Amino acid sequence: MKKTIQILVLVIGGLCQKASAQTITETFGTGADQFSIEFVNIGNPGNAADTTGFGAVSYTYNLGKYEINRDVINKANLIGGLGITMPSMSTVWGNDRPNNPATGISWNEAARFVNMLNTLKGYHIAYNFLTSDSNSNISLWSNGEYNGNNQFRHKDAFYFLPSVDEWYKGAFGSLDGTWYKYATGSNNTPLAVSSGINSGTVVFGKSVSSGPAEVTNAGGLSAFGTMAQTGNAFEWTETAYDGVNDTPSEAREARGGGFSSPLEEMDSALRISLPAPGVQLNTEDGFRVASVPEPCALSLLAIGLGGLVILRRRCS
Repeated sequence: MKKTIQILVLVIGGLCQKASAQTITETFGTGADQFSIEFVNIGNPGNAADTTGFGAVSYTYNLGKYEINRDVINKANLIGGLGITMPSMSTVWGNDRPNNPATGISWNEAARFVNMLNTLKGYHIAYNFLTSDSNSNISLWSNGEYNGNNQFRHKDAFYFLPSVDEWYKGAFGSLDGTWYKYATGSNNTPLAVSSGINSGTVVFGKSVSSGPAEVTNAGGLSAFGTMAQTGNAFEWTETAYDGVNDTPSEAREARGGGFSSPLEEMDSALRISLPAPGVQLNTEDGFRVASVPEPCALSLLAIGLGGLVILRRRCS
């Protein structure tokens, strides 16, 4: 019996590891306005922080493989009546391609988008908006509605903007706990490219007029499998720049650098303080979404334990 349990645990662990290594695709809406978001699993829970002091996360979670693109925001506006005012970039870099990152969106608008994802799937909203104005600030959740010291995010939300630690770990961390200087799974200086998915490449150092790459064609992958966490677009995080999520109007922290940024802004040590969360910024700020992982291990463990019960009954 003991040997059977050991084999079952190994099988369950292997299945969960295999599942977590794959891209997870979530679909939202129906018909012509339907859109999908791809996530990758960020494992190694309970890891220590990097030497920068960031990246410690005590739980497993999913992180968007790509930056949210313009097409998704346009469809979300139609589905949810969000009123997100995404500025046209056609006069800046000559086009508004649907797969370009959704830049020029405020933190509040990104948070409303995330709330809609939760609502469409029947989950609790992440952020406490008390008005319908797309750019009004959130209110704090009350005691018992949030976990730890993060009064911005509801504890039962399934989709959310990544905290700075969640974002940092996805960009520069790895499953075995190794930290990297760049979001390419490497300490080697990345190659600047205009687009492409070759290993060790990042979209940076371009002219402003040239614009970003499409989100699915914006550089090599991080060790966990996310694309363009540096380069292409700066990204909002959920976290206030002072690290304490207790003041809704406070400046948020951004990470990652944009497509026209210099090499030093691709470095893991880069920190950016963005203005108040209701401010729509420049052509190079965007965001990606994080989520709670599917309960693979728990589900498979329940199945496995059920099988052991049957086996024990047959053996008795």
